[in-house]
Amino acid sequence: FYQTVEHGFPHQPSALGYSPFLRLMAIGTRSGAIKLYGAPGVEFMGLHEENNTVMQIHFIPDQCQLVTLLDDNSLHLWSLKQHGGASELREEHRFTLKGPPGSPPSATQITAVLPHSSREVLYLGTESGNIFVVELPSFRVLEDRTISSEAVLQRVPEDNCNRRSCELVEALREHPKNPDQILIGYSRGLIVLWDLQNNKVTHHFLGSQQLENLYWQRDGSKFISCHYDGSYTQWPVSSDNRQPEPLENTVPYGPFPCKAISKIYWQTTKNGLPYIIFQGGMPRASYGDRHSISVIHGSQQTAFDFTSRVIDFFIIFSSEPAAEFDDPSAMVVLAEEELVVIDLKTAGWPAVHPPYLASLHCSAITCSHHVSNIPLKLWERIISAGSKQNIHYSSMPWPIDGGTNIAPDPPQRDLLLTGHEDGTVRFWDASGVCLHLLYKLSTVRVFLTDADPNDNMNTLGEDEWPPLRKVGTFDPYSDDPRLGIQKIYLCKYSGYLAVAGTAGQVLVMELNDEDAEHVVDHAEADLLQDQEGYRWKGHEKLKTRDGPVRFEAGFQPFVLVQCQPPAVVTSLALHSEWKLVAFGTSHGFGLFDHQQKRLVFVKCTLHPSDQLALEGPLSRVKSLKKSLRQSFRRIRRSRVSSRKRRGGSGSTSEVQEANAKFDQDTLQEMELAPVQRKIEARSAEDSFTGFVRTLYFADTFLRDSSRHCPSLWAGTNGGTVYAFCLRVPPAERRMDEPVRAEQAKEIQLMHRAPVVGILVLDGRSTPLPEPLEVAHDLSKSPDMQGSHQLLVVSEEQFKVFTLPKVSSKLKLKLTALEGCRVRKVTVANFGSCKTDDYSENDLAVLTNLGDIQIISLPFLKLQIRYPCIRKEDVSGIASCVFTKYGQGFYLISPSEFERFSLSTKWLVEPRCIVDVPEVTTNNHVHSRSGVENAARKSSPCDFGDERKSGRLMEHALLNDEKVLKEIQSTLEGGR
Repeated sequence: FYQTVEHGFPHQPSALGYSPFLRLMAIGTRSGAIKLYGAPGVEFMGLHEENNTVMQIHFIPDQCQLVTLLDDNSLHLWSLKQHGGASELREEHRFTLKGPPGSPPSATQITAVLPHSSREVLYLGTESGNIFVVELPSFRVLEDRTISSEAVLQRVPEDNCNRRSCELVEALREHPKNPDQILIGYSRGLIVLWDLQNNKVTHHFLGSQQLENLYWQRDGSKFISCHYDGSYTQWPVSSDNRQPEPLENTVPYGPFPCKAISKIYWQTTKNGLPYIIFQGGMPRASYGDRHSISVIHGSQQTAFDFTSRVIDFFIIFSSEPAAEFDDPSAMVVLAEEELVVIDLKTAGWPAVHPPYLASLHCSAITCSHHVSNIPLKLWERIISAGSKQNIHYSSMPWPIDGGTNIAPDPPQRDLLLTGHEDGTVRFWDASGVCLHLLYKLSTVRVFLTDADPNDNMNTLGEDEWPPLRKVGTFDPYSDDPRLGIQKIYLCKYSGYLAVAGTAGQVLVMELNDEDAEHVVDHAEADLLQDQEGYRWKGHEKLKTRDGPVRFEAGFQPFVLVQCQPPAVVTSLALHSEWKLVAFGTSHGFGLFDHQQKRLVFVKCTLHPSDQLALEGPLSRVKSLKKSLRQSFRRIRRSRVSSRKRRGGSGSTSEVQEANAKFDQDTLQEMELAPVQRKIEARSAEDSFTGFVRTLYFADTFLRDSSRHCPSLWAGTNGGTVYAFCLRVPPAERRMDEPVRAEQAKEIQLMHRAPVVGILVLDGRSTPLPEPLEVAHDLSKSPDMQGSHQLLVVSEEQFKVFTLPKVSSKLKLKLTALEGCRVRKVTVANFGSCKTDDYSENDLAVLTNLGDIQIISLPFLKLQIRYPCIRKEDVSGIASCVFTKYGQGFYLISPSEFERFSLSTKWLVEPRCIVDVPEVTTNNHVHSRSGVENAARKSSPCDFGDERKSGRLMEHALLNDEKVLKEIQSTLEGGR
C-alpha cells in the first residue's frame, strides 16, 4: 500500500515562493504542507510537524534550499537532496527567534525575511522594528550585526521622524547591484537605505502614507513603494547623499478612496515602456470586494479579476544578471481556490492552461468514475474535442520548468471522470503524476435554467473603468442544484456515455467529432407505477428545451430518460453491446433500450413504510431535523450502554455520516459507526429499504444450467436482490423486435443489510468480462461450460451462491468478525511485477473505518488489510474510487485527490531530479570560488551540507579525489 501523489489544488494555500535560479515554485498551506512544482511531473512535498500555517516561503539565492516562516514564528530550512538517483525534499533545521528575558512577543515577531545573495545569512525584520541577522544553515543569531530601530533613528534627522516611525518592518530588499546595501521599509512610511559594511543610513525616504511593499528597479537607480491608500511612488537613489524627493506619486484608480496596493513590480522592456503590475488599489466603494491584479503597459491596462482571494503572485522575467532589461514573460497568481498564469508576451494577455494544480472543485465534485486502459482512438477523439474548447488559452510553453522528470512513461492511458454540482463532467488524464484536464462536458444545454448560456460575464464596454477582466475557472455557484451529476458510466470501446443527475435525469450520449444540432429524444419512467397512497414531496423535474439543441464537438446527448418521481439517481449501468441502460433511484429501477429509444420495464422497490424516500434530499428540512433528533437520542443511548460495556469509550457520531454530501451512497439511513457485534436481522420497516444501491448486467445461467441468457441484477438498501431475464434480439432484427424482460429471481438476505455489489463468476471462477471486451480481443471469452457463481456483497457480509439454483455456497461475515461495514467494493486485477504471465483477480474493499481489505476470489479469504482513510473522514470514504488494476483515488479536501496503489506493478508516483544550473555572475554579485564550483558539480543539490558557520568545510573537500582533479584542471586550464 502506497499513498503515491496528491492530485489537484492544495487546500487552503497560504504562501507562495519562486526560485528564478531553479525555476521551481513553492506553495505553503494552512495545515503546514509545503509543495514544490517545476516542469510537469516534477513535484515534491514536505510537511511541517507542527501543522501550523506557512506564512512566507523564500528560496536561498543560487541554492537548492528554501526557508519557510510559520505562524508560530518558527523558521524552517528545507533542502533538495539526491537519494537513490532522485531528489527528495528534506527539512534540515528549525529555529525560533527569541528575545531577551521579559521582552514582549512583538520584539521578535518576524514580519519580513530577506535571504542575502551571499547565501550565508538571513535578515529578519520584526514588529519591534529591529532587524536580526541569522547565519545559514545553522540559524545562529549574529548579535553584533543586528540593525536596531534605535541605530536607524540616530542616523535619520529628528525633524523628519519620531520613535514610532521605526516600528514594524514591512519590507526588506537587497540592492540589485550592491549587495552591501539593503532597503528597509517601515510600516509608517519611513524607508532607509542601510550600508551593511559601515552600519549607517546612506539615504532616507519619507512617505506620507502607510507602507505596504517595496520593489527595486533592475539597475538600482530607483525603487517603487506602494501604500495603503492605493498609491505607488517612485524614488530616485542618487550617488551623493542629497535628500531624495519622490519622482512621481500615482493613484491609478483615484481620485476616490482606494484599497491598499499590497505588492508591486516595475519591469523594464527593450521598447522602453515598463510593465507596472500591482495587486489591489481598486476604488473602495464600488470595487472593494474584488480580488484584482492590474497590469499596465503603455496604453494597455487590464485589471484581472480573480474568482477568489489572491494569496500572492510573482512575475517570471529574465534572471540573467548580465541582461539589461527585465522583459517579463508571465505572471503567476496563487488565488485561494486556483492557480492562474497569464502570458504577458502574447497580445491580449491570455491565460495559460496549467498542466497541474487543476482546480478540481471549480464546481463541487459530486461523483467520480475511473476507466483504465483507454483505446488510442477514443483518447485522441476526446483530446480533439477538448482542444476545441481551449482555443482561448495561450499557446506558450509552461513557464515553470525546473527539474527533470525521470519517472517511466505511464504504461497505459487512464481517464478519471468527475461529475460536478453544476451539471458538468470533466475528463482528466490520470495516466501519470499530473492530473491534466482533457475535456469538459456540460449537460446544461438540454435543460431550461435561469442562466442564459450566451451570457458573457467578461464583456466590457470600451469606456468601462476600471478595466476589469474575469479570469479563472473557480465557480462554486450552481444555477440549479438539480443539475448535479450523481452517476457516470463510460464504455471505452463504443464511446457511449451515460450520466445521471440529482433530479432523476439520465442522459445517454455518443461521441461526435463535429458540432451538431439535433433534437434530444425524451422518455419518462414512472417508478411508482401509479401506486395508490404515494405522493412525492421533493423537487420538480428539470424543464427541457423544445426543438433542436446545438452541441459542441464531443459527447452529445441523444436521449433523456426522466425518472418519476424525479429523485436522485442512485445507481447506473450501461451495456453498450446490448444497447441498454439501467438506472435506479430510492423508488425502484428501470431498463431502457437506447437503440430503439424505448422503455423496457420499471420495477418499484418501495416498501409501504418508505415515506422518507418520497421527500427528496433538497427539501427534507423537517425530516432532517427529526432524523438528527433521533440520531442524538440514539447516540446518547449508545454512549450510556457503551460505557456500561466498555468503560465509556465513544464512537464516531452519525452527524459526521450525515455531513457526507459527496456521494449519494450516504443517503442511506443515518447510523453509528459499528463496533464489534453480531450481524442482526433488520426490520423491513427501516426507511429507505427500496433505495437501489447497485445494478449489474451479466450473460449467465438464470433459468436452467443448459442455456445462458442476458440478465439484469439489482440490489437494494433492504438486502433484496432482483434478477431479470432479458431477451435481446439478434443484430439483424435489433430494430424490429423489442427487448423483453421477465423477473426470474428475488433473493432476500436474512440480515437485510444494504447490497453494495453484485458479481457473476464464470466456470473458471473469473469475473465476467466487460461488454465488447472480448470482441476487441482484450479478454478471454468467459467459460460457459462450468457452473457459474453469484457473489452478493452486502455492507456486512460476502456471500457466494451457485447458479442457476441460487443456493448458498460460501460466505464471509465481515461485520461480525471485523466490526466494520463495506462502503466500496470492486474487482481489481493484480499483476506480478516480476513476470507478465501471472495475475490474479481479487476484491478491493473499502470499509466505513477507512480500511482497505483485499479478499481473494472465489474463496473469500482475507489477504491483507491496510489503514487508508481516517474513519472520521466520511467525505473521503464516500468519494473513494478504485481502478481496475489496484490503484485508487479519494478526496482529502474538496480540491485534492490522494492517489494510492495496492499493486506492486502499477505504481504512479513522482520521481524527479533537480540539478543546480551553472551560476552566471557579474562584478556586483559575490562570485563562487573554484572549490565551491567544484563541490557543486560533484554533488548537485547537496551543497547545503558542505557549509559550516557560513564557510566551506575545505578539509573535507580537499580529501575528495574528484574535487582535487576538478581544481587541478581548473588551474591548468587557466580558467
